Amino acid sequence: MKVDLIKRLAMGAFVGCFIVMLVMVFMSLERGPQNVQFDGMTIINAFLGSIVVGWGFSLTGLIYEREDIAFPLQIAFQMGIGMLILFAVAVYLQWMPVNLGIGIIIEWIIIACIFAAVSWCGFYIYYYLVAREINKKILNK
Repeated sequence: MKVDLIKRLAMGAFVGCFIVMLVMVFMSLERGPQNVQFDGMTIINAFLGSIVVGWGFSLTGLIYEREDIAFPLQIAFQMGIGMLILFAVAVYLQWMPVNLGIGIIIEWIIIACIFAAVSWCGFYIYYYLVAREINKKILNK
């Protein structure tokens, strides 16, 4: 259990950092890389904030080990808690421009939901394929 928790925390931190850095690259490309500068505090906040968000999504993934909870409720739990953590960190670190009006906030939320859904689907497909391979090996024995 302890090793699984460490792996889950490491994977959450990695995926969180990857997604936040990917978003920062997309933002830079959209605005023109020559027009964007990130200072040291922005990088540190992005790094630490992305780890917290990654942990929020990865630790809530423990819900999938509970077989007594319906799969759609498991998804809702993980995405709900993960998104709440993301939004709290985003507001605290000023990733979400709350001072620019409701339109930009809705756009930000939609983009965050798309990234979360794509990430979730990627992990779902990966673990589905792993389970299928394990089942094949069991049947072949």
